[in-house]
Amino acid sequence: MSFGLFQREQRSLFGEILDWMLTPLLLLWPLSLALTWFVAQGIASKPFDRALEFNLQALTQFVVVRDDVVSFNLTPQARDLLRADDSDLVYYQLVDPRGELLSGEIDFPLPRDNETPEPGRVLMRDDVVRGDDVRVAYTWLARHSDSKRLVLMQVAETKGKRSTLATEIIKGVMVPQFVILPLAVLLVWLALVRGIRPLNELERRIRARKPDDLSPIEESFIPQEVAPLVSSINDLLTRLKVSLSTQKRFLADAAHQLKTPLAGLRMQADLAQRETDPVEIRGSLQQIARASTRATHTVNQLLALARAETTGRTLPSARIDLARLVTEVVQDSVPRALDQGIDLGFDGPQDMPDVCIMDGNPILLQEMVRNLVDNAIHYSGRGGVVTARVLADRVSGMQMVQVEDDGPGIAEHERELVMQPFYRALGTNVDGSGLGLAIVQEIAQQHGAVVSLEDAYPDRVKRGLRVSVRFEPKGSASK
Repeated sequence: MSFGLFQREQRSLFGEILDWMLTPLLLLWPLSLALTWFVAQGIASKPFDRALEFNLQALTQFVVVRDDVVSFNLTPQARDLLRADDSDLVYYQLVDPRGELLSGEIDFPLPRDNETPEPGRVLMRDDVVRGDDVRVAYTWLARHSDSKRLVLMQVAETKGKRSTLATEIIKGVMVPQFVILPLAVLLVWLALVRGIRPLNELERRIRARKPDDLSPIEESFIPQEVAPLVSSINDLLTRLKVSLSTQKRFLADAAHQLKTPLAGLRMQADLAQRETDPVEIRGSLQQIARASTRATHTVNQLLALARAETTGRTLPSARIDLARLVTEVVQDSVPRALDQGIDLGFDGPQDMPDVCIMDGNPILLQEMVRNLVDNAIHYSGRGGVVTARVLADRVSGMQMVQVEDDGPGIAEHERELVMQPFYRALGTNVDGSGLGLAIVQEIAQQHGAVVSLEDAYPDRVKRGLRVSVRFEPKGSASK
């Protein structure tokens, strides 16, 4: 039990709860004893006050008024009654209306001057007689001939019996408390141990799990107060499981996709080593160069897909000009388009410099547009036409990136399949990794955008392909 005396680097939930439960209990215990003492004093005084009042009323029976003369005829039996108690002293006093002592103790203190006499009413007060604390009962008696001239009768008793009874009451209360308090501390300790047992059971279950077990934690035995924590842990396990599955899929796909070009490189290298004809060696080297180019492209695509899948949510976001971003990607792709005889163009908003401003990750968005443009150049063939377009609606805030080509296009039944990694449309007869549109889809999802595919030229033999990435304004649902 710490009671906050020492500061630990690692806080103990058990110790902190115990502190908050036991500290008030131990602080309230002395206060309880003090209150018990005052209550005991009041309880002990009541019966003795009644007895003192009875003695006062008994003494008033011996006050006699004859011919306007007040006399006090105290019998021997009454005097014995005043001395019947050996533990306390009893004093009395009778004062006539003129303030002269008729009987009793001369040094008996009088009531306060500001007190209004009320004939027949018995009053009580605490006072001091001959150095002893006493309890005084007093009353005024009216003379029959003159009700305004009053006789004062007072009876006082020392407080020995009262203190003794109060002490006995305190002992009767305190002694059980000395037994109950340690028992209460023990019961609080045991109750807290039992109450915190589900946390220990949760810890045991988590420690007993295998390293590869990412299944959700069973919540049936979890207390209601711990359920949000367990729910958060289960959510973390789910996200971790998805992340690990993505990594495993990436490693398996990378190994599968790199196996073919690496095997081709090795085969061509073996052939080049066995050849003696310079022409054949040159052909093998050209094959090696093409294979290495494909392998490099595949590796770059795999890294782009991994970056989009695993780190897209953690990369910083910034205010970007979408039209300017697409323009820069198109400008970077012009040399490649010219090398393959492709007519590459850009079409964007005019006279609206701020309409294409949006929040996004510039690195991933550039990667997305670059894959769209590269795919269009790759599949258009020599002499083809590729257009990158940015559309924006100032009223709704919607923005869209479109890239279209006049290549063979993609059949409608394959448009969902080409969004999956490593799937390539049939009949294109073009080398590729099958990752371009998968990367586009992943980055678009990271930015809350929707990707759609359609024919660029439905009335032609070569229908072409138009890929649209629609960015909805924040706060609106994607359509």
